[in-house]
Amino acid sequence: MILHAIVSDAATAGWAARHGASVVQLRLKQVTTAERVRVGRELIASVGDLAMIVMNDDVAAAEALGVTLHLGQGDPGVERATRAGISFGRSAGTPDEARRAEAEGALYIGAGAVWATPSKRDAGPAIGPDGLRAICEAVSIPVVAIGGVDLSNGADCVAAGARGVAVIRAVTELPRLRALLEMALAGGGGGRAR
Repeated sequence: MILHAIVSDAATAGWAARHGASVVQLRLKQVTTAERVRVGRELIASVGDLAMIVMNDDVAAAEALGVTLHLGQGDPGVERATRAGISFGRSAGTPDEARRAEAEGALYIGAGAVWATPSKRDAGPAIGPDGLRAICEAVSIPVVAIGGVDLSNGADCVAAGARGVAVIRAVTELPRLRALLEMALAGGGGGRAR
């Protein structure tokens, strides 16, 4: 199971990795590549080998740090990442976008926004569990649900076929969210948090 924590600082990244995140993604908007590399080095030191580290949107920073890259649907950089041997994930909101990302060589799909989210105002309309299911069925690589995911609906993402979830606001709920998702994956019911 993939539990993907999206963070903006090293302290939160370290906490997330120690409390169940299998992936920690650094997302810093409107800063320079040099600043992303600086914070990225702190994040690497904080996370160690507890989780895979991903850089959001910045190919040069991912290359400098030697980490995986995440690219949004409209973000350039796939060719450069491929030439540099950098693994990357890709956002997708439709099955066609997901299939294109898989054909490009994406390691995983970040599918969503599943539900409306204040964390990414330009995410487009929510795709809901049915849209998530369609994306999961369209590709063979892991799909991670993102967008409004928390304790109340994380198990619904797994039921729709997602291999995991990505959280921003719900990072503080990681231990409980991991337990809930593990129960859902094991077929132990679980469903929605009570």
